Order: sequence, then structure tokens, then C-alpha cells
Amino acid sequence: MGEDVRLRAVVMLAQGMAAAQSPRESWRAAALGACHALSGNFAALSVWERERGQLRVLVNVGERAAGEEEFPEGETYPVHQFPEITEFLHERWAGGGEPDAWVETAAGPVERAGYCHQRVAALRRRGRGSCVVAPVVLHGRAWGELYVARPPGVPAFVPADADLATVLASVVAAGLAQTERLEEARRLAFTDALTGLANRRAVDIRLDQAVERHRVEGAVVSLVVCDLNGLKRVNDTLGHAIGDRLLERFGSVLSLCGAMLPGALVARLGGDEFCLLAVGPSADEVVRVGDEVCSRAAELELGEGVAVGIASTGDPIGEVRSARRLFRLADAAQYKAKAARAARPVVAGRDGGLDDPVVRLADAPPPVTADRERRRIRGLDQ
Repeated sequence: MGEDVRLRAVVMLAQGMAAAQSPRESWRAAALGACHALSGNFAALSVWERERGQLRVLVNVGERAAGEEEFPEGETYPVHQFPEITEFLHERWAGGGEPDAWVETAAGPVERAGYCHQRVAALRRRGRGSCVVAPVVLHGRAWGELYVARPPGVPAFVPADADLATVLASVVAAGLAQTERLEEARRLAFTDALTGLANRRAVDIRLDQAVERHRVEGAVVSLVVCDLNGLKRVNDTLGHAIGDRLLERFGSVLSLCGAMLPGALVARLGGDEFCLLAVGPSADEVVRVGDEVCSRAAELELGEGVAVGIASTGDPIGEVRSARRLFRLADAAQYKAKAARAARPVVAGRDGGLDDPVVRLADAPPPVTADRERRRIRGLDQ
């Protein structure tokens, strides 16, 4: 392969990883780019899991052998089977060397006799003729390896290919670092910094998607809105650090209860308001979880329990065409629970269907009628 062709291949690998929108896409772009750049017919990217003492394969691309999956769930290899991993990814590098790539063939290693017998056996077992293995170094530490293979009957990899693989591994490391930064940015954009739960932005997106599923598939969508009682008193008397501790502890309670509903999203909306979004479970299942939230919140040593409102498309609340309406219903139910100091959730639609005061409040035209009704429910009007 000429120098211009190899340079273009390196550029294509970098561009492919830069265009990736998820870690899986990034891994796949890395393996495919390296496979093309090195004229291989198979490539894999693996991460070194130090705490488990193993290499875990993240992606396999190209002509896969029997049993090899593109994104395997459990393809791992004990590091002790590959003595060169410790030497190349740790000892030699820590001693001042550089993590270079190396070549192996089904007939035996091209260099470093006595090593790699497991890899040679693997080449033969999977019908491959040769491979080049390149350590991937990320943030100054050995991260894993890039592996590219060729079939029997074609020229085996040579030292020049190992040199190129070393360069490719550096490009892959840069791409992985970018993917990590993007994932962290996405996580922060949809995560509440104090509790680690989802934030209001994440809820808005998921609720829109959930209501669309309800509209198209008839899936039951339920929203639980929680208002933590007594936070202001805790902040005023004990300080905001203790108030933050109360928010964190209630967040843990809600997360624990939310785990009872498969796939539920648990979030902090802001201030002392939290919510739980469930798609699929019945309204009664969600109400039972709401009861559990109330019971556990009442046992917290701080605060004064929680006001919980629930709205579910599984209850008689009328047609739900928008996320906004479901949110208004759950919010109105929570206001009623707050005003009544209810020890259990208030559920929209269960006190008269469409004539339920909660439903009337949620559907009242703003601003005057809704404000007046809300004040009445909260006990502010005589």
C-alpha cells in the first residue's frame, strides 16, 4: 500500500470515529477503519479490564468466524493467556519504552519466539493466516488493543504493517477520547448534578416519546410527580447542606422504588420536585409504587414526607394527545395531595373520571379559572 493510500486510510479512520454518535459507533468505526487501512479481512477492538484481569472484546467486524458476534456480550480472554499484554501494555512501557504493535502468523510468531502461543492457536482455529496487534493507550494508560487479521493464502503482515498499526492505534485513542467527552457532555446535559437522577430536559424528551407510543401502540404511560415536604424548613433551620442531603436521600428512595417498574425513568425536576415516568406497567402497579414512595419518604429522618400525584393513561382521564396534558394532570394531583397533606398518592381520574376535581383543574383554561381552582384545591380560597 502506497504512502498516499495509507494516509487516506488514516484520515478515513479519524473521520469515521469523529462522525460516531455513540460508543458502539465509535468502536465499529475504529475497527472498520483499521481493517481497511491494513488490508485485513477481520478486525476487533478490545478493552483491558484490569480489575478482572481480562481482555473484553467490544466489537468484531469483517469476516467473522463461527461464534463471533459484531457486538459480543461476553467474549473475554484471561490476560494470563497472553503474556505479551502485560509486557507491552505495562512493564515495557513503564520502563521507558513505547507501546508498539507486533505481528503474528499461524505458523508461529514472526518475532519474540516463545510468546503468543495462544494467539497462534486462535489464528489456526479461526482460519486466519496472520494478525497485527496494536496496544491502545488512552489518557496515559494502557486501555486495550486493536487487532487486525488476514486470511491464509495472502501475504502475511510485515513489520511495516505493525508500524502503521501503531499509528492507527494512536488515532483510535484520540477518537475514543473524543467519544468519552461527548458522552460526558450528553450525560451532564440530561443529569441532575446533585442527585445523579435524570433532569427535566430528559423527562421532557422521554415523555414526548412515551405519549407517542401511547398514541400509536396504546402503551400505558404513567407519570408520578412528587413534592418533597419540609425542604424549606430544613434549609432555614439546618442549612442548605442538610437540605441537599435530604434531596439526595429522597432521590435514592425514589430510585429504589422506581426499580420496581421495569424501564422507569426517575428524575429531579428542580427544587423539591421529582418525578417517575413508567411506560408499560398498569396504572395499579404504578399506584402501588407511589404508595411505597410515600411510606419510605415518611421514614426519612429529615423532612416531612412527600406529596405524590399520579396520572396514567390507564385511568379514566380522557384522551391524552400530548405530554403537556399528562404532566398537568399529575401536577394537579400532586397539588391536591399537598393541600390535603395526604399520606398516600392522589390519582387523577379516580374520583369521578372526567368530573374529578384534579382532571377539571388540569383541563381548566388558563390563567384565571385554573388559578382560582388551584387556589381552591390548595385551601387558599374560602
